[in-house]
Amino acid sequence: MTRCGLVLLTGGRGERLGGPKHDRPHPQGGSWGGHLVSVFKSVVPDGPVQILGEPLPDFPDLPRLEDPLEGPAVALRRWAASAPPPARRWWVAGCDQVRWTGEAFASWLAEAETAGETWAITVRDGHRQPLGGFIASALLPALARADARSLRALMDALPTRELAGAAWAGEDIDTLEDLAGFRHGPARPAKP
Repeated sequence: MTRCGLVLLTGGRGERLGGPKHDRPHPQGGSWGGHLVSVFKSVVPDGPVQILGEPLPDFPDLPRLEDPLEGPAVALRRWAASAPPPARRWWVAGCDQVRWTGEAFASWLAEAETAGETWAITVRDGHRQPLGGFIASALLPALARADARSLRALMDALPTRELAGAAWAGEDIDTLEDLAGFRHGPARPAKP
């Protein structure tokens, strides 16, 4: 069994940015979603990738499930019930977390592998951040059965472990201000 898989959420409407985010061009080439697939594959080349939502223009043949468009918690529950391929843990990434580099991801994966059978998450600005985190495959049956409709309620229903992680790399781009400030370059140091 491979150590890690990627489930990439691409179904959001991107209302605050005026449209979908997954297919926006990334400064390093390809789409935002395609960048995350490339980062993942640079570290876990044999890891399964599943798209939860819209297909990626640069990886149109990746397996995907339709997003019911009822929020990420409902989409993740549906994905967990679909019998994903075997992997010890799954990187649950939002397509707007475009600051990841291979180095930052490899470091975060190594840290998450110490988290055991939990959902390894970071805390940013005092809030638990499930997207960009790793969920142990042993939790998928409980995830599929959960009735939570929000990510916060879903985290409350499952065992989580807060880790320092590369929280900055998981910062998403939600607003036009975020987008204007997005400058992808060398990895910046983790915030204290």
